[in-house]
Amino acid sequence: MFHLFDRSDIPGIQPEQAREKQQAGAIVLDVREPSEWQEGHIPGAVHMPLGTLPQQLSQLDPSKELVVVCRSGNRSMAASQILHRAGYKVHNLSGGMMHWSRSGYPITKS
Repeated sequence: MFHLFDRSDIPGIQPEQAREKQQAGAIVLDVREPSEWQEGHIPGAVHMPLGTLPQQLSQLDPSKELVVVCRSGNRSMAASQILHRAGYKVHNLSGGMMHWSRSGYPITKS
């Protein structure tokens, strides 16, 4: 039987914790759509839209912690569940890019 993990299985973290984890070597994984990514993203983030994530898992280093982000935290929670089931150590950025931006952290455009 297919089982989705309870949200409590995926730690939600605040922007300041996400930034600390990134500075310590964690990968920030942005799962938003390309148009959202182009509007602005966390510097140094890796872009893998949620719809393509299952096919791209092999591109991620399983030894690295992941901080998953979307616009508000919902798609990143779905992505976090996929990654958690695949054995990755994952954290969901609570409130997503909206919370990151409101907290005054940098955003870059590519």
